[in-house]
Amino acid sequence: MSKRKYTLRRRAEQQQQTRERIVQATAELHEELGPRNTTVSAIAERAGVQRLTVYRHFPDDETLFAACTSHWLAGHPPPDPADWQAITDPADRTRRALGALYAYYRRTARMWFVSYRDVHDVAALHGPMGEFEAYLDSVRDDLAAAWGQHHRNERLTATLGLAVGFHAWRLLDQQGMDDAQMAELVIDWIRCINNP
Repeated sequence: MSKRKYTLRRRAEQQQQTRERIVQATAELHEELGPRNTTVSAIAERAGVQRLTVYRHFPDDETLFAACTSHWLAGHPPPDPADWQAITDPADRTRRALGALYAYYRRTARMWFVSYRDVHDVAALHGPMGEFEAYLDSVRDDLAAAWGQHHRNERLTATLGLAVGFHAWRLLDQQGMDDAQMAELVIDWIRCINNP
């Protein structure tokens, strides 16, 4: 291999490592401080680079947030609906889905708390948070279909929409409920809706 090719390859590796340090620093600061309180100066300091280097790799907030979100979700993927979609009993399916989702929220609560808190103030969060909301909508729709409703029952769909959301989990957690108790409460709500 020529010296020039080696130098170019080594330089590309160093640039990739720098990019990864910036993304890691951004994710850490977002979780610690929240997106709206994270500055480029703080990211640069945490990553051990100059502010200009951050801008060179990420010219705007949208590209930085997209990279940060991808990085964070790779380490903290939300539950896979395939884990419960084969369950035919609607209560068991709902129990499994909510149990997985609530356990996920428990592990990742800090990041979701600051992201939901800051989403209205940080335009670059709109895309990533919109994608997560679309995921939650798909979970809601899957569970509604399991109960045989297919959106015919607006109360059931609204209840499931509330149940899969981070805010509902957080409020019930603050009431001292564990994840299994929360899931059973939702199933009780659904049974009341289906059998008034």
